[in-house]
Amino acid sequence: MAGVAASTASGHLHKLIAGSLLRVVEQGRHRYYMLADDHVAHLLEILSVGREAPRSMRHANSDAAIATARTCYDHLAGRLGVAPFQALRESESLALSEDAVRLSDKGISQLRCMGLLEANTEDPDLPGRTCVDWTERRVHLGGPLGAWLAERVFAKQWLRRRTTTRAITPTEAARVGLSALGMRWDGLA
Repeated sequence: MAGVAASTASGHLHKLIAGSLLRVVEQGRHRYYMLADDHVAHLLEILSVGREAPRSMRHANSDAAIATARTCYDHLAGRLGVAPFQALRESESLALSEDAVRLSDKGISQLRCMGLLEANTEDPDLPGRTCVDWTERRVHLGGPLGAWLAERVFAKQWLRRRTTTRAITPTEAARVGLSALGMRWDGLA
């Protein structure tokens, strides 16, 4: 896809591994390359803010779905990622510090009322972080807390993954559940 020789691609991959940007997992004769960690994913998301405009109508339609609701590595992004972060923040359900974003007691209670956190389970004491959303130019919730929240809404079937893109489709259950956060639903359906 890059139009370079396999040896050139291999050389670049080795440099990215040496620079701690990628890691490799070997399975039999196959080598699988992946981002080294969540920090690298966050850096790439920040760098993508300067993305250029789509070059065709097909790209524009694809980008519209991506801008509405998508995954950003392991957490929610697009308008569907920014809106819950904003709603949780406005309702004081998130405690923001210099190094992390955590659920406040009010946030834990709110997630229990919404059915995202069962009454008999332990409170998720996970650090989150803000992640710059390249389509909205605002932040959404990332890090372990963002990944946990995304996992919960997928488990509740509030969202459906699409097979060929990172875009995701909200279900009617999402409309009801996320409205309980005080989210405005405009533009998410």
